[in-house]
Amino acid sequence: MNHPREQGSVPPSPGCRPSRTNSAERPRIWSAALAAVVAIGSVLFGLAPPAVAAASTHTVFVAPDGREGASGTHQQPLASINEAVGLLARAGGPGVVEVLAGTYAERVVLRNRHDVVIRSYKGEHVILDGGSLRAPAGRSAMVTILDSSGVTIDGLDIRGYDTTSLTAMPIGIYVHGASSRISLRNNHVHSMGNYNGTLGSFELNAHGIAAYGDVAEHPIFDLQITHNEVDHLALGASESVVVNGNVDGWSITGNYIHDNNNIGIDAIGFEPTLTGPARYSRANRARNGEIADNVVENIISRGNPSYYEDGSWCNCADGIYVDGGTAIRIERNTLRNNDIGIEIAAENPRGSADHVVVADNFVTRSGYVGITTGGYCNGDEACGGVRTGRAFDNTFVNNTLYANNQLADGSPEFLVQYYTSRTTIENNIFYATGRAPALLGTVPGAQHDGTSTPPRTDGNLYYATGGRPAVATFGILGHTYTGWAAYRRATGLDQKSRFTNPRLQNPAHGDLHLRSDSPAVNAGLALPLRIVGFFDIDREVRVQGGRIDIGADEWR
Repeated sequence: MNHPREQGSVPPSPGCRPSRTNSAERPRIWSAALAAVVAIGSVLFGLAPPAVAAASTHTVFVAPDGREGASGTHQQPLASINEAVGLLARAGGPGVVEVLAGTYAERVVLRNRHDVVIRSYKGEHVILDGGSLRAPAGRSAMVTILDSSGVTIDGLDIRGYDTTSLTAMPIGIYVHGASSRISLRNNHVHSMGNYNGTLGSFELNAHGIAAYGDVAEHPIFDLQITHNEVDHLALGASESVVVNGNVDGWSITGNYIHDNNNIGIDAIGFEPTLTGPARYSRANRARNGEIADNVVENIISRGNPSYYEDGSWCNCADGIYVDGGTAIRIERNTLRNNDIGIEIAAENPRGSADHVVVADNFVTRSGYVGITTGGYCNGDEACGGVRTGRAFDNTFVNNTLYANNQLADGSPEFLVQYYTSRTTIENNIFYATGRAPALLGTVPGAQHDGTSTPPRTDGNLYYATGGRPAVATFGILGHTYTGWAAYRRATGLDQKSRFTNPRLQNPAHGDLHLRSDSPAVNAGLALPLRIVGFFDIDREVRVQGGRIDIGADEWR
């Protein structure tokens, strides 16, 4: 991402975002509470429950010391997961592959398979190791699901699938074609990727978990990616977890994504996943999705060869990114120590990111900015000479942002860039800790891009270390105002907002919950439940007694 430096504007992170070609705390397993959330998400987004084994299903066992051609019983297991899948196909009807503990060196392929569960037997440690396998040119995966439905992959440790080739794209789990009712759960995808060291190369790619909707007539739908751990990946110009193209009706929930060198979660549109007339149609956009209850941390592009240009690294890996997606809800996520917390934008100049709701998230200690929306360049040479797409009808409510811009280059907690319109920013806490406390930010010339309009900002709570409202900065449409009073007087925005200490529990040590005496308690604007959501960051009831707190935490 290339942000221009100009007097009175937001300083940039060095470098630019390449176009794509083509340990800390583990999150809690929230059992009944999260099940309720997923159930509500299923209603909101039309998701079917994950594929489960019926009482009449066939069960086949696999073990490292199994035998080819065996019966597949627990006493006489097969040696190959692929052979087990084939045996189920010949038997007909739904089936379960129970994989016993051990290491398996095979790429598993489910092509035109239906109602199949592959899972670790009784939670045993099952390793799918690609270390001895060569990744061919193009996309290939340790688990590929193609033109299949009712498939569950549960409890596999997927690792070691590496390459140094610029033409190969290794993936942990890859879903594509006309697939539906897919559940990827409780897997650990890690320690793999593309280790080519060519500096500045945008041809260097890998994924942890990827769904590519690459059939125009048949979207991938009812896709659930839940309770996986995805970490220590070498991704080049690609993403840890991605839904790309014709993916309609999906959820990415309860995952722990960390210590990767590019984007944590991405929902993409307008790439050549679909070509021809469908390229710029709604079909080529990840849509009707939910990104919720994830922990995403240490997503940093420094050291990633794809992000090196003109002698410097780009600090531009998002924890969560919507690049051209639409109709997506991002809520109750915890993002910390990423280059950028959350970004809603469209890299393709003919594309847009729209109708996205970002609510009830904790975003802290990002290197560059906490949340940003809009295109990163307007065609000016200062930002890379490219023109990006639009962002409109996006809503940012009840988020808590603290101590972002750890690079200390003067960038803000929340940055509004080019080609943004009808943006709502309400009921958020913005707490800056830098020497030059920037709370809201803009980019040079935003007022002249022919599209941007002022955001609707109100009901927010702003603060900066030292409690100095006179030195805090606020940027709107290419103009930066110094001082809380001067900003509100000049723009007329944030008239119901306050500049005061939000009294968070222990923000310096990562606890962004409200104290009982916080001025944010019961002080939020009354917004529709469909916008603020049913639950706060802890999955507690969001609106109580008709009142709502400011920020992601509902104190009561």
